[in-house]
Amino acid sequence: MNKVRWEGLLVTFGILPDQQTYRQLMTAYSEKHRAYHTLAHIEACIAGLDGCELNLQCAHELEMALWFHDAVYKIYSSTNEEDSAKWAFEFLTFNEVALESKTRIIQYILDTKHSAQPATLEACVLVDIDLAILGADVSKYNEFEQAIAREYQIVPKIMYRRKRKAVLESFLERQYIYRTEYYQA
Repeated sequence: MNKVRWEGLLVTFGILPDQQTYRQLMTAYSEKHRAYHTLAHIEACIAGLDGCELNLQCAHELEMALWFHDAVYKIYSSTNEEDSAKWAFEFLTFNEVALESKTRIIQYILDTKHSAQPATLEACVLVDIDLAILGADVSKYNEFEQAIAREYQIVPKIMYRRKRKAVLESFLERQYIYRTEYYQA
């Protein structure tokens, strides 16, 4: 991930350069057990935000949420988003980011749990960006599925298949997989 991009984002929030958090994020996204939820996923998400043609009021907040949204990723945990949000909250609190902005960022991260309808256009865009891979061409989508399977290789195959099927079916049960017309198109 681009260090200059990180530093520019911090400036947007009035935060002094913070190489320690940058290194911690790089380390987190480079953990051995990750095959999809890696630096490449975050870079793809940020590129998706850059390419989004919607008029977003809080794009810098969405970007901060993207940097942190998968920072904690443990295979057997059901609290990865909450743990990632906690890390972001501590970072933003330490750096005295305004409460309203911090609250939105934390909610955006929690929205990537994909369990409820996001409340704002910005949150919908963030969730759509996170799920953009589901609309990729067949080859890229197959690479994604293989990477997810590698991440969960320690899970018994029968359990993995059952859970994976449930996750994908939950997206298909929606009227639309994507929340915004931009991503639906």
